[in-house]
Amino acid sequence: MKLFIATDHGGYELKESLKPFLTGLGHEVEDCGAFTFDKEDDYPDFITPCAEKVAATPGSMGIIIGGSGQGEAMAANRVKGARAAVFYGEPTRKQTDSEGKEIDMIASTRDHNDANILSLGARFLTEEEIRGKIEQFLATPFSNHPRHQRRINKF
Repeated sequence: MKLFIATDHGGYELKESLKPFLTGLGHEVEDCGAFTFDKEDDYPDFITPCAEKVAATPGSMGIIIGGSGQGEAMAANRVKGARAAVFYGEPTRKQTDSEGKEIDMIASTRDHNDANILSLGARFLTEEEIRGKIEQFLATPFSNHPRHQRRINKF
């Protein structure tokens, strides 16, 4: 799978660590920046081009990283065709969907929302947690349920 990855200074070291991990899983990884550590850089300068590439490349996904992942997801979600979901830790309980199925946060973002970008809060997670959640995100398919597709088609 083609993966695009981006961060600002808040996740620079983590991004650099994740690139070989992702290629080791067999993915083609394109780095959208930051390309050096600069504590004064601005996440939209890297996140927006990453989201644009994901939206323009069918079947691709993105990994974006920030301190909380919130601002990064906001920037990515301004791009038509980008669907970024924020993850900075497991909620205290799993949700139950409308069919009564218990589903966790990562599975929900893929199964119900067809999220194509995972926005990670580097200040809230260990690298081990992040690696596991990325693997889950990339492995979880969209359900293609008509109800979910209908909702996605509205934006």
